[in-house]
Formats: sequence, C-alpha cells, structure tokens
Amino acid sequence: MKNWPLWEVFIRSKNGLEHRHCGSLHASDATMALENARDVYTRRMEGVSIWVVPSAQITASNPDDSAELFEPAKDKVYRHPTFYELPDELKHM
Repeated sequence: MKNWPLWEVFIRSKNGLEHRHCGSLHASDATMALENARDVYTRRMEGVSIWVVPSAQITASNPDDSAELFEPAKDKVYRHPTFYELPDELKHM
C-alpha cells in the first residue's frame, strides 16, 4: 500500500452544481480510487457524481505568488458580469 498513488476526491452533491474537494485517499488504480471514494465519502448517499484525480497530475499555484498571478485581471473589468442585466429566468449564474 505504501507504493499506491495518492488520489484527490471531488464530490458533486445532490443540490450542487460543482464538484468540491472532500479529501484524499491511496488506491492502486482509478477504479479502486472511485470505489474507495464512494465508500469513504458518500456513505450517507450525499453525492451524485465522483471525480478522482491522481494528486501527481494536479498543478497548483503558490499562494505567495497570487499578486503577480491575479493582478493582471484587475484591468479587465469587462470580464466581470456586473455590467449586464440578466433575466430572472436565468438561474445558476
């Protein structure tokens, strides 16, 4: 087991639209990771979808570098939907 890769587990809840990270586990392959994630993280039937991703495949930014990474977005206010009127019928935006 000490040679099994680490997998990150994301669950989509019944009332959610996005998957959320809920933990990690070790498994020999993707099938085993899915089955273990189901058993460990959805024991109360709270999920409708599970994603498992090898931790080694995730690339993350360093929080210490957030200023230089996100600062250029401040001058692109047109990317934020604050200028648009959305109809009431449009949900989940």
